Amino acid sequence: MPGPGNVGERVRNLRLTRRLSQAQLAGHDLSDSYISLIESGKRTPTPTVLRMLAERLGCTPEYLAEGVEPEQRAHLEVRERHAHLALLGGDPGTAESGFDEVIARSDDPDLTSRARWGRARALEELGRADQAIALFEELREQAERDPGRASWLPPVIALARCYHTVGDLGQAIALGERAMDRLGKLGLTAGQEYTEAGRILLLAYVDRSDPARAHELGRRLLHPEGSGDDESTSVHYQRASMRALEEGTIGDSLYFADRALAARSDATPVQARARLDLAAAKALLRGVMPFSEPAPSAVAEVVSPGEGVPGIEKPRAEGSREAAREALELLRGTGALEGAEATESTIAKARALVLVGELDEAIAELEQFLDTGMALVAPPPARTHTITPHPGNDLAARTQKTVLARLVLARARVAQGDAQAAQVVLRAASEQLRTLPAGRPAAHLLRELGELFELVQDTESAAAAYRQALEAAGLHAAPSQEANHDLGRV
Repeated sequence: MPGPGNVGERVRNLRLTRRLSQAQLAGHDLSDSYISLIESGKRTPTPTVLRMLAERLGCTPEYLAEGVEPEQRAHLEVRERHAHLALLGGDPGTAESGFDEVIARSDDPDLTSRARWGRARALEELGRADQAIALFEELREQAERDPGRASWLPPVIALARCYHTVGDLGQAIALGERAMDRLGKLGLTAGQEYTEAGRILLLAYVDRSDPARAHELGRRLLHPEGSGDDESTSVHYQRASMRALEEGTIGDSLYFADRALAARSDATPVQARARLDLAAAKALLRGVMPFSEPAPSAVAEVVSPGEGVPGIEKPRAEGSREAAREALELLRGTGALEGAEATESTIAKARALVLVGELDEAIAELEQFLDTGMALVAPPPARTHTITPHPGNDLAARTQKTVLARLVLARARVAQGDAQAAQVVLRAASEQLRTLPAGRPAAHLLRELGELFELVQDTESAAAAYRQALEAAGLHAAPSQEANHDLGRV
């Protein structure tokens, strides 16, 4: 445990424990009045004086200066690294406990800051987004107050991701654009930060029904002009570090210098690219035109961010067959994804297969996925599966994925002309949706459920689904004879 108080208090406590007077501790080299000033906090001992006092008090200079013995510090350093390994290994619960221990026992600002960052990431992985946001906000404020010690980019990107998760698209977009603007000023168009900030912003634009911005950003991310593929990521980071140094932002310069060094030994960030490919594929399946095509001079009927009823965006347009083919190409690069993202990749692939007319393959994938029960429970140890792994620990998130898979399966059955089979799947999805808490994710799923009930000519169930979608978004449907038609278009 760290020693109590400040340097002076630790000197006084040890002196009293050793039953020494101030004059005895001072010896022939110092005065007892100087010892008194140190103990009262009015003087800060020099490193030389600290060594002399430590010898006479039977401790180390490190303990007097920081309250932690070298062995204790080493233990906390190891504990913090093991917590990060647990987080990377998919065990955020164990990681959170480890970070909590380091935060409680360390008085090293750098170590504590790293542990707080790790704890925020663990909270995010545990689905406790509000707590993660609060901690990331503290880290952002700390970095902005002291730009010479740390970069504000990592917490801003993390906050954009968390705000997107909880459905606060305004904050997600504002923070994502701020991060992308900063990266642009540093000339950084490669690396994990650029890929992650761009991925979050792309998804937020799509969710806000802004296909024009989504398309423009997607093209920049996937098909950059003069991409400089012959240059390593390390070179990009090093150049950004030099530019930050030239403008005097030392925190950014240090951060990107460390990233440049790490990139020299790291493998290509396959997972970061896979996550971007998944986000781009999902955008294409939500009506964004193929990124391989240039944007037209004018995009018809672009929905403005503030248009429509708050809480639910305009109906999700299904992508074109060309967009679906491009999505399938992108999804081939998502094999490195795990957990919930691997599940999303499976469902996105099935949706794309429906759009290109490969109905049997789409149905086979979805039925296998649903039959294994992997979206809801962990598989038995003796049983093996060939498709996506268990998507995560949060029951609501797993339920959302299962419902989405059922909706895509129903869409495939409708495309086959089998309305009866589609209705059976929709009934199952409707029952599962009753277990979800109100909020934007449930509202989106209920809205799509209503659309599909309309396709199978079940207008009563469609009206009920649309009404529930509005309620899940915190709104209330006005009684109307045409509710079953109008609610599906909010």
